[in-house]
This record gives sequence, structure tokens and C-alpha cells, in this order.
Amino acid sequence: MRDPLSKVIKEVEPSGIRKFFDIVSEMKDAISLGVGEPDFDTPWHIREEGIYSLEQGRTFYTSNAGLKELKEEITYYLRRRFHLSYDPVKEVMVTIGGSEAIDIALRAMIDPGDEVLIPQPSYVSYLPCAQLVHAVPVPIELKEENQFKLTRQELLDVITEKTKILILPFPNNPTGGIMDYHDLKALVDVIIEKDLYVISDEIYSELTYSGTHVSIASFPGMRERTVVINGFSKSYAMTGWRLGYACGPELILKQMLKIHQFAIMCAPTTSQYAAVEALRNGDADVEMMREEYDRRRRFLIKSLRDIGLECFEPFGAFYVFPSIKTLGMSSDEFANRLLQEEKVAVVPGTAFGRCGEGFLRISYAYSIEDLKVALERIERFVKRHRE
Repeated sequence: MRDPLSKVIKEVEPSGIRKFFDIVSEMKDAISLGVGEPDFDTPWHIREEGIYSLEQGRTFYTSNAGLKELKEEITYYLRRRFHLSYDPVKEVMVTIGGSEAIDIALRAMIDPGDEVLIPQPSYVSYLPCAQLVHAVPVPIELKEENQFKLTRQELLDVITEKTKILILPFPNNPTGGIMDYHDLKALVDVIIEKDLYVISDEIYSELTYSGTHVSIASFPGMRERTVVINGFSKSYAMTGWRLGYACGPELILKQMLKIHQFAIMCAPTTSQYAAVEALRNGDADVEMMREEYDRRRRFLIKSLRDIGLECFEPFGAFYVFPSIKTLGMSSDEFANRLLQEEKVAVVPGTAFGRCGEGFLRISYAYSIEDLKVALERIERFVKRHRE
């Protein structure tokens, strides 16, 4: 019997995150600090709009690219928050979360053998999505001493004649690193000179704690070569609603929409109506959640440093990325032993790329009370293994 499986899919490694949480789900009294999911409920006025849409019988397909009303609200939002201007008809599409947008952007833009630059540590989906379209993923190993930012020289060092796309994953999952105006400006002339395209994953844009998020698409010459990806999961606590969006040049969006038409049809109608309400009236909710995350961020950094774990200060997303190198364990060993001995789940840094070795991802999308209990257990674990 012939092998039913594609050679490509067999080469794709499963997520380095999920195995820990399959164990946690069956472990009594375990605390998980690993899932990147807000612990807030979706704000009531947003849920209420979703309920109302069902009560009104709005259970039909929307247009493939999404509700016109929602696409218009997305353009208003991007203009007032990040100084980005898009045509809601030709340059915006609604997707099943940001993850679908990443996937179809690569599928629309890549030919086999094209190189995709992936700064790491970064979101686990980028590399397999590139593999699945027969691209050549080229990791760029970011450094802690640079606050895990992508530098101009690091970019120049990996560009070849086959390089086509740079993925910009900022604010960053898992490090919490950000790229400010000056950091991005240093990359722009290289990107333009080398004729690269950018997929800018800005899903954590509202969770920026130092100044205001800046999109690389706002720089002169970058709008026409950038696909901006964002969504509702993180900033509005709408993970289960599965709604994201992509904005970019009509030439690219038209082909992304073609893939979306055949694979998806359209994003969930109920979610789209709820998202309209989120964009229109959700600013106060975003601000409240951002302030609470910032409080947890500062608490967690201080606590980890007090325990004796080095940790650079992250200014975005809701993760910290402490170093465990002084303990003489690999990231995977530390995470496994911490889970078995103290019932605390964190994610080994290697889940996000080889250069994540020696680090852990810890999420602060959890209450201060849960963080305090988890940190007591982590401190006990670290003291025991330092002696």
C-alpha cells in the first residue's frame, strides 16, 4: 500500500506548545502559564451584539472578503490608531483569525524555492506555513542583548537573490520584544533596496507598554510591499470568535481572497457583527485590559528577578522570556521537570526556534493571584535545583 502522506507534511514538526497542555489538562491542581489567551471574558457589549445578530437571524454567508460594515470599521480603526490608510473594498479582507491570514499570504506570494526570512524566537506557525508552500525558511536568530529586536545588519547578513519575504513578528510572541519607529526605520531602506515584501504580524499591536505601536507599512515606500495582519483575539479577548484580517496592496489581496474563497468561503457571520461593535465601542475595554496586563508584566518581571532568573524587560504582548541558563538544564528539561515536580506549565524557548534554547516563555494573561501561586512554586523549584 502506497504512503498516503505528503513528504512535506511529514517533515513539519508538531507544535512544541501543545504537548505540555495536553498533560496539564489532566493534572489536578496544575497551573498553566503557557497559553497565549486572555483570561478576560469578551466584553459584554461585544457578546451582546453577537447574540443580537443571532436573534435577528443573521446566520447567512457574508461576502467572501467580509461584511462591508466591518471592513469599513477596520479602515477607520487603522487610520486613527496607526496612521494606515486602506480601501475597504479592495485592500481589506476578514479571515479566520490572524493565522489564516499568515497562511494565505504566503500561499499567494511564494513560488517553490523562494526564501522567507523568519526572525526567531517567534510564533510557531510561520515556519511550517512556509514549509507547506515549498518555500525555504531562513531563520534569523535574534539576540537577548538586542532585546530580541531585528537589526539592520542581521537582516543584511541573510538576504540572497532568492529572498522574497520578511516576516516581522512584532510585538513579539514569545519574547515580548517590540520594534519602535527608529528600529523599523533602520530596516526600511534595506527592504526597498533589496526589493523584499513584508508580512507584518501586528496581532499584539494594542498591547504595547512603551509608547505607541508603529507599523512598518506607515513608512514611505512600504505600504505597497507590506501585508499587515491583525485581529481581535488578543486586544478584545475574542480568541474563540476566530476573527482576524489582512490589509495590503490590491494585487496581493485579490489572490489571497481567491484562496480564502475556495478554502473557507467566509469568516463566521456572528463574529463579524460582534467585531463591528468591538471596533466602534471597544477602546475603553482595550485600555482597561492593557493597563491590567502592564501591572502583571511589572509584577512578573520583578518576581522572576527576585527569584534569581535573568529577564530582559519586554514592552509588548503578554509574555516574558526569562533565561534559565545558570541552572544547567535545557529549556525542555526545565519545563518538563517544573511541570512534574511543581505542577506549573511553561513553554520551553525552543518551541519558538533553536535560538530559544536557555529560555522559557511565561504568559501573564492570568490573574495576579494565579501568578503569585505559580511563582512560589517556581521559586521552590529554582532553589532546589541551585543547591
